[in-house]
Formats: sequence, structure tokens, C-alpha cells
Amino acid sequence: MKRLLLLLGISAMCWLHPVLAVAQADTPMGARAAALGNASVTLPDVWAMHNNAAGIASLTQPEAGVYIENRFGIQAFTTVALQAVYPTGKYGSYGISLSRFGDALYSQQSVGLGAAHKLGQFSLGAKAEVWQVAIAGYGSRKAVALSVGGQGEIIPKLHFGAYAFNINQARLAAFEDERLATVMKAGLSYRPYQRLLLAMETEKSIDHDATFKAGVEYLVLQEKLALRTGFSTFTGSATFGLGFQARQLQVGYAFGATTRLGSSHHLSVSYRYAARSPLAVRP
Repeated sequence: MKRLLLLLGISAMCWLHPVLAVAQADTPMGARAAALGNASVTLPDVWAMHNNAAGIASLTQPEAGVYIENRFGIQAFTTVALQAVYPTGKYGSYGISLSRFGDALYSQQSVGLGAAHKLGQFSLGAKAEVWQVAIAGYGSRKAVALSVGGQGEIIPKLHFGAYAFNINQARLAAFEDERLATVMKAGLSYRPYQRLLLAMETEKSIDHDATFKAGVEYLVLQEKLALRTGFSTFTGSATFGLGFQARQLQVGYAFGATTRLGSSHHLSVSYRYAARSPLAVRP
């Protein structure tokens, strides 16, 4: 009976939300990204360690963050992640990421290492991750996924970003040639003036149709409070959120809703350490 319920639960995940069952490995992280409809490929923040490794090259101080996400009010659809980035300036930026999705019956866990380097107006990044998928009663499988990305300022205030996740098409099992999803995305962000950011991107998984995502961010209260909103065509979801910055501490929250599945909640907290190393770039 337990195995039957497990199989029914996994089947429900696949039917309800393909991203959770198939492409959870590349679902963007961070409340800021979630609030912008996950149009995150151009964002240079600590969450770029997962969303586009090239983005960590723009960080000037060591930073660490914790992210918690829950979808549809179901405990099994909870993601917890920890990410940290250390910029050296001359020798690039380096980061580590850990994440876990699921519960005791079904879970996905990852550990990743990434590096990025800034070359003038452009940044290049790469990441290697070990993913483990475990199903109660059936054991677990591991796979190594390699990803690469780039970001750059095309003209003043207009930025471009591109990212390819799992370019090696890592295999989880020989049965039915099951692999981690391979996902490619590219997008633009434009800041017409300091307080306003417009972001959009297109994402394509080899297993699903292309999706379009877009978001808007506006800074208020002396740029300490950010209001955000966005949408995604693939999930049919609208998202809303806000971010607050108090010196080196940043807190973000996002709320998402779909007409068929229900709501989701996203919370991230990050802290930027003062740069003391002689190798670190001064702000």
C-alpha cells in the first residue's frame, strides 16, 4: 500500500506540475527571482550561483544566503537551499550551493561548486553539481550535471544573459534512459532609470515547449524597499513580492498563484560580509 501511494503521488506530481517532477533541478532560486516570474538569467546576485553562475562574477563582497520555498501548501513540495559566494577580484568569484527538495518518500538533493570571471563588460561562469534522486523503497541514483552561462552589458543599462543547465545530459538510470532535464534560457534586462528594472527571458527544456517569463522591480524608500511582480506562461502563474535591505542584510519574500494548482511562498535571507581580504574587490 505504501508503494502504491508513493507511485500515485509521483504520478500526481508529473500531471500537476512537470517542473516539480522533471525540471526541479533547474527551478530558479531566491525570492527576488520568484517574484520576477523567474526571469533571473541576467541578475547578478548570490542566487546567481544557481540561476546563472556567470552572475556571481559581479559580486564585490562575500555573501551567503538561505532560501525556502513551498508550493501549493504541500510539505513534500518544499525546497530548502543554502548558497555562498566568495569573490577574489583578480582571480574571479567562487561559490558553493546545497539544496534539497521533497520529503522522506521522494527527494532531490544537490551539492554544487561554481566559478565565474569578469572580462570587461562580460562575465562567464561554470558550475558542476552532484544530484541525488531518492525514492523510498527503490533506492537512489546520482548524476553529475555541468552548466555554463554568460552575462554582459550590451549597451548602457541593457544587459543580456544566457545559461545552459546540464549540458552533458546527465543520466540517472538506464531504464527508459532517464536523465536530468537539460534546460537553456536567455534573456534581457533593462534599467531605464536607477529605481526601475524590467526583465524578460525565454526558457526551453528539451522535454517541454518554450516558456516566456517577465518581471518588473521598483525601488522605493531610498532604495531600501523593492516591489516586484512577474508572470510565467509555462505555469500560467502570476507572482508578487518585495525585498528589504538593511545595510548588509537582505530579506525577500514572494507569493505566486496559478489558477489550477494553488499558491506558493518563497522566502530568502542573505548577508553580505565586509570585504577584508586583500584579494577582494572593494565596493
